[in-house]
Amino acid sequence: MTRLFNDPAAFADEMIEGFAAAAARWVQAAPGGVVRSTTSGTDTVALVVGGGSGHYPAFGGLVGPGLAHGAAMGNLFASPSAQQVHSIATACDTGRGVLLSYGNYAGDVLHFTQAQDRLRAEGHDVRTVLVTDDIWSAPPDRIEERRGIAGDLCVFKVAGAAAEAGYDLDGVERVARHANDRTRSFGVAFSGCTLPGADAPLFDVPQGRMAVGLGIHGEPGIDEVAVPTADELARLFVEKLLEEVPAGVEAPGARVVPLLNGLGSVKYEELFVVYRTVARLLADRGVTVVDPEVGELCTSFDMAGCSLTLLWLDDELEELWSAPADSSGFRKGSVGAQQRAAAVVLEHTEQEIGAASEASRRAAATIADAFDAIVAVVDDAADELGRLDQVAGDGDHGIGMTRGAHAGRDAARAALEGGAGAKTALDRGAVAWSDRAGGTSGAIWATILQAVGAQLGDEARVGREEVARGVRSASDAVMAFGKAAVGDKTMIDAIVPFADTLAERVGAGEELASAWDAAAGAAHDAAQATADLRATLGRAKSHGERSIGTPDPGAVSFALIVRGVHDRVLAASSSPSAQGE
Repeated sequence: MTRLFNDPAAFADEMIEGFAAAAARWVQAAPGGVVRSTTSGTDTVALVVGGGSGHYPAFGGLVGPGLAHGAAMGNLFASPSAQQVHSIATACDTGRGVLLSYGNYAGDVLHFTQAQDRLRAEGHDVRTVLVTDDIWSAPPDRIEERRGIAGDLCVFKVAGAAAEAGYDLDGVERVARHANDRTRSFGVAFSGCTLPGADAPLFDVPQGRMAVGLGIHGEPGIDEVAVPTADELARLFVEKLLEEVPAGVEAPGARVVPLLNGLGSVKYEELFVVYRTVARLLADRGVTVVDPEVGELCTSFDMAGCSLTLLWLDDELEELWSAPADSSGFRKGSVGAQQRAAAVVLEHTEQEIGAASEASRRAAATIADAFDAIVAVVDDAADELGRLDQVAGDGDHGIGMTRGAHAGRDAARAALEGGAGAKTALDRGAVAWSDRAGGTSGAIWATILQAVGAQLGDEARVGREEVARGVRSASDAVMAFGKAAVGDKTMIDAIVPFADTLAERVGAGEELASAWDAAAGAAHDAAQATADLRATLGRAKSHGERSIGTPDPGAVSFALIVRGVHDRVLAASSSPSAQGE
């Protein structure tokens, strides 16, 4: 378990600060993560990687010559925000374009895509290559749905070497995709990991059993078998991976890079015992091993587990894999001379607050009170939300909601003090929430707040009809953004009935407080009913059957929030003088 921490919600920030200080030879802190602290003096394509913290040496530990130029580093097991990715990519782009590469997880895809769209609108040439190496997370006919695990390193190494060799952006993207197509991984675990401040691991494996097909975010395995011997585990790894040799490759006579990866608390000596048999079994199948790696390459905090990755080579991939690289977490050969890079300046641009009507400023004050209510509700429920999330996910929902809600409240209060109207207060809160929380929920809550704000504006009077339209707009925006529908076991299962009920009650002439009360009740009932559903989207989809019997944490947190806003704000403001606003 994790023993050394201060405030669990601040753990990732403090870890990044300490990492940047300890690894100053390779990295320097930048808004959103880290970038290289050295340069060769030659402009190249910039490789920007990233993901949640808790996976060292991924992702910050893979920044350095021959590897990544920067890493966007999110909260523990939560994707970095779009703002973090944008900041790191902007700092790294020298004019030859940016390749974004990361594991295929819902939150990462949402935030990196938002960042890519913004960067392109600003004139940057940006491409994306998702890593999809985990064979257990989806069948071969749905290979694009697979998640990225330790195979991240193969794609990052090949792309980084190509950039260092002077490839243009088309070329770096091409070889990164080729490396991903040629990479397969398979992992197991003997116990789950424990997040800072938690009193239990994210999942348990019964004594004498082994979880098969786990992810790197504390997700439980997809299957369970008896604990094997080291030789039996090596055989399981090799047999499963050789069942799916990439297209165009024949195992006999092929050349392959094996990566035997420890996930946190399986130690090097144990891995070496396993690898001795991996090497023999590959040789028995006529496969030539090239430059293998054994050790901690992509961890899951303190998880007891390991994975095997095979990168199937051709001449170009072998040259790029073998090229020199130097980072705090991965080194190969000897890189050329480097010089200190210019320090990244942490610029803070104070945004002006536009004009707002008196009526809209009064609405902004109510919005700020609503944020206070949200913070109180989320703080009270954080542990339970984390517990719900760990059943089929990664257990970070409570921490992410806490970070996001506090940041949103502070930003909305600051906007209110600056004279903001309703739209600006919600927009400022949305950006801060997304940036601080990261993850899928951070992106979705930013979408909700911004959609409501767009309907309310900064000039018009805010009444019940405008609020109902804003909530309907938010519901539609979240469905369009996340591609979820009612029944997928997501936050949408609570948002839609909330929006429907609010619109129906307001349309019938009810005052906002009573209509919101009824809508909050509908959201609560719908959230609880998700316990009967099977998860079909997001990280939980790999554990769909396991999710049955537990309500969706995103739906539960939404229902708790709208109930808290009613009980602590709207009900108290439903005096005759406040009717209709």
